[in-house]
Amino acid sequence: MNKWLFGFFVILTTSLMGSAFTIGKIGLIYATPIMLVALRFLIAGVIMAVIVKSLRIVHPKQLSDWIKIALIGFFQTACVMGCIFVSLRTITAGQSSILTFTNPLLVVIFGTFFMKMTYNWRQWTGVILGFVGVFITLGAQMDVQIGTLFGILSAISWAIGTLLIKKWGPQINTWILTAYQMLIGGLILFVGSFLLEKPSFQINAISITILLWLALMASIVQFAVWFYLLQKGDPGKTSAFLFLAPFFGVLTGSLFLDETMKWNVLLGGVCIFIGIFMVNWTAKVRGVIDGQGEGLEKF
Repeated sequence: MNKWLFGFFVILTTSLMGSAFTIGKIGLIYATPIMLVALRFLIAGVIMAVIVKSLRIVHPKQLSDWIKIALIGFFQTACVMGCIFVSLRTITAGQSSILTFTNPLLVVIFGTFFMKMTYNWRQWTGVILGFVGVFITLGAQMDVQIGTLFGILSAISWAIGTLLIKKWGPQINTWILTAYQMLIGGLILFVGSFLLEKPSFQINAISITILLWLALMASIVQFAVWFYLLQKGDPGKTSAFLFLAPFFGVLTGSLFLDETMKWNVLLGGVCIFIGIFMVNWTAKVRGVIDGQGEGLEKF
């Protein structure tokens, strides 16, 4: 692929990932968090399900495959996105994006203990540096907001979802998996909205525009471009560009929400980005994190 075109697609997909935090926080003016994210993925899931149906892609026939898709949808869509949108009620879009994108670091830890993966010293250095960045990011705050905990939970859920996709993904068509895990995750969130909050969604031109942007651009388009890049380029090196996503989260939060980043957040963010870069960029060398780019269609 032409390097300029590759660069354009990288900027497009990571900016859509990162800016979704800011757009989502604006959307909370008009909707409760779980209902907003539920509608986002119900719309995206239905559209993608119609697309894969029209393309006559063979659907799974085994109940076990649908259970796997449902579990991935629970962790990858319901838990990750539910925690992110709830976190945005008490912390900034920049902080939420930084915490959420520590998930590649957690993949290394969980993969080592639960899937017997092995990583080289540079990747473990990246993990250590990343978590130093987390402590720096949180260190100057007098108290830990509830949103901080939800931001960390979103990263944990994303790491679990990534490992499940790495384990089960090869058995299921990627487009089928993506479409139905979003749809199932959206349904779980929709039910959860009535159980965990008093759901509301104000219908007006701004709220509908935000919802459609999140569903179409920040979900379907973002995933399609990211998946295309993973197919055309080196998955390990391509995944290294994920550090741009929280950068765009911080940038758009500053531009559109007047969020000010304290020195510790900026310094911690830099450490986290470098750590993630080290983890991902060396993936091809050992061939052990080839699943890091999976499941990134959520942002």
